[in-house]
Amino acid sequence: MSQEDNIIEIQNLTKTYKMYTSKKARLLEVILPKYHKHTEFKALDNLSLTVKQGEILGILGKNGAGKSTLLKIITGVAVQTSGTMKVNGKISSLLELGTAFNPELTGEENIYQHGQVMGLSKKEIEEKKQEIIDFADIGEHLFQPVKTYSSGMFARLAFACAINVDPDILIVDEVLSVGDMAFQLKCFKKFQEFKDRGKTILFVTHNVSDVLKNCTKTIILENGRKTFDGDVKEGVELYKKIITGNAPTKEKAENTIQNKVKQKKIEEKDSWKIHFNENPNVIEYGNLNAEVIDYGIFDKDGNYLNVIDNVKEIVLKSKIKFHKEVDNPIFTMTVKNFNGVEIAGTNSMIEKIYPGKFQKGDIVTVEFIQQLPIAPGPYTLSFSCTHINAKGELEVLNRKYEALLIEIISEKDCVGMVKLDTKIQIQKEK
Repeated sequence: MSQEDNIIEIQNLTKTYKMYTSKKARLLEVILPKYHKHTEFKALDNLSLTVKQGEILGILGKNGAGKSTLLKIITGVAVQTSGTMKVNGKISSLLELGTAFNPELTGEENIYQHGQVMGLSKKEIEEKKQEIIDFADIGEHLFQPVKTYSSGMFARLAFACAINVDPDILIVDEVLSVGDMAFQLKCFKKFQEFKDRGKTILFVTHNVSDVLKNCTKTIILENGRKTFDGDVKEGVELYKKIITGNAPTKEKAENTIQNKVKQKKIEEKDSWKIHFNENPNVIEYGNLNAEVIDYGIFDKDGNYLNVIDNVKEIVLKSKIKFHKEVDNPIFTMTVKNFNGVEIAGTNSMIEKIYPGKFQKGDIVTVEFIQQLPIAPGPYTLSFSCTHINAKGELEVLNRKYEALLIEIISEKDCVGMVKLDTKIQIQKEK
């Protein structure tokens, strides 16, 4: 099978569940074929998808979007109502850990049972057995009935069984981190090993940073339909808009156009941002009750900075104009790398600053005074204004993600993303 072959092909997949108002209505429909007292809920609605060998697919969507239903159908736990699906390879699922386990059997006996369910021969199970035992690391509990296990021990053994059968396709649904920290590290290393070996992985998580770091392609599900299929970074940004209620609509698109017109009306002599490397593809959304109209980077004397020394104190400024009354807005800044991963950031709420109420027409300048002790390289700088509404929900007033393209420099290299101020002492013993 070449890298260009589709390992999963799904066409027009639909999964419909019957919804009843009572147990009596369900029973009557079973007894009386002509008695129909149910409504239908489409967990998946005419979904088509192809996944190539070696792809790592990030599946995003709000709760109830259809993510788990899709994975259950792919793994054979559920059956579609209509549509076709073709899978070319062995699947191991971390969807529902331990579904093949018998609580009355010991851990060791369940290793054999799980292997048989996965289609392994006794010889293949024997070859994998010690690797599973070492990975689970539950000691003498291996020889006790699974029903006596704590939830942590159960998860460790189930994860070890699922991850060590050398599948062609690995399905991970929010269960990558189980057990204590040492075991979590083993899990992530195993996941990385699968990536390095070119395995196909379907990855479901609400942590968009994990998607950005791990995935090669992203889809978004909404109400059982696939609404996005493509670039990871673009998909993550769209998902952020969806979960904050700022997904693109015709009305919001018109507001964005109007907003851009307003921005152009700012006279150049009064604008900070024209002195910097602006991103022509800035990601912008929000209800525009307030608007980020300007931003820039300055030294402590107020001079423009086009490069940032990671040991010097700088001032990041944003200018916000309020179009409606807003109580205690939250002002934010974020630094991201070019993959869209958030490297550092803060906001006025984190810093326990509650600025009070602003009226329509008010303009406020926000200053973030700090160092950026991160590794040298290119990054993007984002600014936004949000607030917590009367329902206790985060409401985005205006976000300008990746507004400025910035360069961070340093007199010395560093390991990883954070520059450490370290004193090293070396003393030779006599």
